Amino acid sequence: MFIRPKSLSSESKRELFSQGATRSMLKNKMRNFHSLSQLVLSAGPLKSTPAVKNAKSSHFEIEILDAQTRKQICIVDKVMQTSTIHDVKQKFHKECGPFLKDYITIQSVAASSIVTLYFTDLGQQVRWTTVFLAEYTGPLLIYLLFYLRIPYIYDMKESSRRIRHSVVHLACFCHCIHYIRYLLETLFVHRVSAGHTPLKNLIKGCAFYWGFTSWIAYYINHPRYTPPSFGNRQVTVSAINFLICEAGNHFINVVLAHPNHTGTNACFPSPNYNPFTWMFFLVSCPNYTYEIGSWISFTVMTQTLPVGIFTLLMSIQMSLWAQKKHKIYLKKFNSYMHRKSAMIPFIL
Repeated sequence: MFIRPKSLSSESKRELFSQGATRSMLKNKMRNFHSLSQLVLSAGPLKSTPAVKNAKSSHFEIEILDAQTRKQICIVDKVMQTSTIHDVKQKFHKECGPFLKDYITIQSVAASSIVTLYFTDLGQQVRWTTVFLAEYTGPLLIYLLFYLRIPYIYDMKESSRRIRHSVVHLACFCHCIHYIRYLLETLFVHRVSAGHTPLKNLIKGCAFYWGFTSWIAYYINHPRYTPPSFGNRQVTVSAINFLICEAGNHFINVVLAHPNHTGTNACFPSPNYNPFTWMFFLVSCPNYTYEIGSWISFTVMTQTLPVGIFTLLMSIQMSLWAQKKHKIYLKKFNSYMHRKSAMIPFIL
């Protein structure tokens, strides 16, 4: 929803709609009313004051319009000055069957006794928890289907003749660990917003994660997959670094889920005795740093093009998120953030 305060001319338009008077007659009435008001003000010691604060009527009429067509959907009447947007939503839902913040008061956005709200139909909504669970459950199951080499994906004769390299089993273990951690943190660690998002966002997210997982798993579990160029040394070092980044990401998420507070003002998350949290000394969003580190390690360990492309796209997206959060932190915690980078220490 968007709010557009209506002036006195908009109030005249409402009278035109309800009483069937012509536009020219209303303009003449407004001119006469304005002249009379000036006469009264010049004759007495009255002072001009805002219309909302000293309005004779203690009620408002809220006009709900479609944000695209500008057509009127309904009018919510008998709204008190102290009513919030949440109260208006409740009345609107009773009339038309659920975006301004619920805590905003009508008085803070009104310029007259009539307020116009624009309604946008976002379609079917789903909870954010449902979105995350769907996005992370799909890759976990899809990868396992390719790992098992079901006959509908690979040729059974070729699969039976070729022995899998150890990196294939290790990649499956790391991939499963990654998404199992996601699921557990969504359920027990993250403070997911109680809000909703359009169903199309769920579809886009699932298409991205599920599609890339299918592409990645197909190559890594293919019977003709070849191990990395530098053999077990490359695999071992990458796997260790992957597990370190996964552990660091988890501990950072735990700190972010339980931030420190001083009175009513939240403080920037601070490092503690856990060495994995010391990344807060260098960057504003260490969870993204560890996340990218995990996927870079997985790319080096498997040495496949699909994983590299996925890592590149995730790095670009997370860098945008990190820079956005970094700007917010600079405004809130300027004294603590002047030496920090957003995601990559001393670079980004």
